[in-house]
Amino acid sequence: MTTERKVPEGRLGRIRRLAGLGARTGASLLLNRDAGARAAAQAAEVLGTMRGLAAKVGQMASYIDGMVPDSHRDAYQTALRGLRAAAPTSSPQQIRRVVEEELAGPIAARFAEWEDTPLASASIGQVHRARLLDGRQVAVKVQHPGIAGAIASDLQNAGMIQGLVSMLGPQNLNSQAVFAEVKQRFEEELDYTLEAERQTYFRGLHAGDPLIEIPEVVPACSSRRVLTTTLATGTSLEEAATAPPAARRQHAETLWRFVFKGNLIGRMFNADPHPGNYLFQPDGRIVFLDFGCVQPIGGEHLQQSRAAHKAALRGDEAAFTAAITRLLGTSGGAYERVMLTYLRRCFEPLFGAPFQITVPYVKSLVDAIVDMKRLLLKKDSGFVPPQEGLVFMNRLQFGFYSVLARLDVEADYAAVEHRFFAEAGLA
Repeated sequence: MTTERKVPEGRLGRIRRLAGLGARTGASLLLNRDAGARAAAQAAEVLGTMRGLAAKVGQMASYIDGMVPDSHRDAYQTALRGLRAAAPTSSPQQIRRVVEEELAGPIAARFAEWEDTPLASASIGQVHRARLLDGRQVAVKVQHPGIAGAIASDLQNAGMIQGLVSMLGPQNLNSQAVFAEVKQRFEEELDYTLEAERQTYFRGLHAGDPLIEIPEVVPACSSRRVLTTTLATGTSLEEAATAPPAARRQHAETLWRFVFKGNLIGRMFNADPHPGNYLFQPDGRIVFLDFGCVQPIGGEHLQQSRAAHKAALRGDEAAFTAAITRLLGTSGGAYERVMLTYLRRCFEPLFGAPFQITVPYVKSLVDAIVDMKRLLLKKDSGFVPPQEGLVFMNRLQFGFYSVLARLDVEADYAAVEHRFFAEAGLA
């Protein structure tokens, strides 16, 4: 059975599909497990066909603990897992047309070999194996035809944007700055030229690390809608989660180093931590893919983030509270107290190192966000809208922590941070 689908671009058509899916899904969650499984399969089909921001919702639901009720969690995560690496594809003819338009010539002029069957397909593009004229094996990511129009339609849909923002944390729905930040990040994902620059930056940041590998960009075969990199293969998170404890511990600590060295030393947060972006190697290395959604970190945000992490490494509760309060920009009130409690819980892997991140632990963080949203409905909560650069940071707890929970192993995350701070001369 073919997986080829044309991306529906029209705003009204996309809204109708989402509305129908929401009605079916909401009803299924009130019924039995079989009904939930059927709705999960329908969700995967609809969200995969729509791609764009809708598919990102499905991708997040496939691995983030706490997004779906426990009684239906397995069914939804199984059905939606396919969106991470095997979403519906665009046809070979469509893909070849995009490549030849973007690279200004026939595929044979740039590639000695080209495989029409994609290695993977995701919300914005799909990846094809190819061989360059110089013999190098490469992976070529090509945007789905019509995806720019689909995302433009989604970005005009205030309800969808509010839904995405609500997954990232409590928010003031009237805050134009929050919406602008979300839109900017997703619009940037359509620019593979920017992604190539950021991938090259991260490759340089982690150069020489024996456990972190980032594929090299091939500029001559890349453009705004085509990104060519050296080919990388490896096993999935699901397979890595079956390895012995020592291997899982090394993987967990390497993942932590990649993310937080990027944040605190590299000043860039790779804000799309879903499991399909990691390829695990037999020798312990991890290959990191996809640098389309990256959040720059600077100024006061960087300064107070470093201060909070260093305080946690020292076990200094007072200094941690001071740094977080400055980072949030709060000045007392119920919202500040709830946020401090929540973020202190988020930093437990450092305060309590060595620490084992588990599914119940991650779910407790998601539940805490729900409680915070209830607080925002009350008057005089002391709510302060998120400062610029903070909207996507909850993907660390929702997304990245859910990845670590799958490895289900105790790891010394504090030791990892001590090392990279020392290497950067910031200890």
